[in-house]
Amino acid sequence: MSSEPQAAEHATGGRVPDFFIVGHHKSGTTALYEMLRRHPQIFMPDLKEPRFFAGDLRPQFEPRSHGIAPTTWDDYLALFEAARPEQRVGEASPAYLRSSVAAEAIAAVQPAARSIAILREPASFVRSLHLQLVQEHAETEKDLGKAVANEQRVIDGKTVLRYSDHIHYVDQLRRFHAVFPREQVLVLIYDDFRRENEATVRKVLRFLEVDDSIPVDVHEANPTVRVRSLQLDNVMRRLYGGGGPLSRGVNTTVKALTPTRLRRGAARAFRQRVIYGSPQPADERVMSELRARYRAEVQQLSEYLERDLVALWGYDSLG
Repeated sequence: MSSEPQAAEHATGGRVPDFFIVGHHKSGTTALYEMLRRHPQIFMPDLKEPRFFAGDLRPQFEPRSHGIAPTTWDDYLALFEAARPEQRVGEASPAYLRSSVAAEAIAAVQPAARSIAILREPASFVRSLHLQLVQEHAETEKDLGKAVANEQRVIDGKTVLRYSDHIHYVDQLRRFHAVFPREQVLVLIYDDFRRENEATVRKVLRFLEVDDSIPVDVHEANPTVRVRSLQLDNVMRRLYGGGGPLSRGVNTTVKALTPTRLRRGAARAFRQRVIYGSPQPADERVMSELRARYRAEVQQLSEYLERDLVALWGYDSLG
């Protein structure tokens, strides 16, 4: 991926994004993406998470459920071809905040870029990420405590921590502040985004210097769910995704008899009613252990942002 910034120097006629939603996952980035792309003065591609500048994390990316990630500079620029000249162009790749190379790579091709980061209380973030990974079949351990205890894995010869590697908020922000002026990096707190959704979005619109007076449709995307049965969910994925000879045969019959929209609607409804459910109440013992583990990071972040997140996130009550 080291060639992308250099490739930009030779690109002609392509629009490089003006802004980036850089992270984190499970912190409202999808909802923000959906709300911003509805603004008439903003263009964001249909493909969420191009992840183009996070080359160091490429081996860790989970398989995509839809869309093809761009692998060349021309492919990346093609995502923004439909933007009108007067529109602000942006993209949303939460992996950029965790990446050790994305900030510098973005600055090399777009020094004026504006970045938006959303940070969530660490224990809540880890729990939500775990549920998401279970839903995507990227995590097979449904018990959060056990999953975090066994999070260490080796990928391409490097030891990574599936959950805790995300919780280096200060280091992540410093990478962006090292290459961009602070006024070009907007740091949001997930609690504010949830509690004052419309006001927070208007703050983002002002940050992007677009009209903040237009109506804002509150949008919740990618809600956290609990998978009741990984086995049944896997059967549904194979049936509707065409995995294996039997499922391909069934799929052919289903496709012949049922319109695509109805098939997808039926699968989605079945998952919502039978396979997925509301998350169980959090195991407070595990959550307390996670908060104790991440307390130092929250204290450092509070000092770095000059905001009392220790109290906001309840870390002042830890024993």
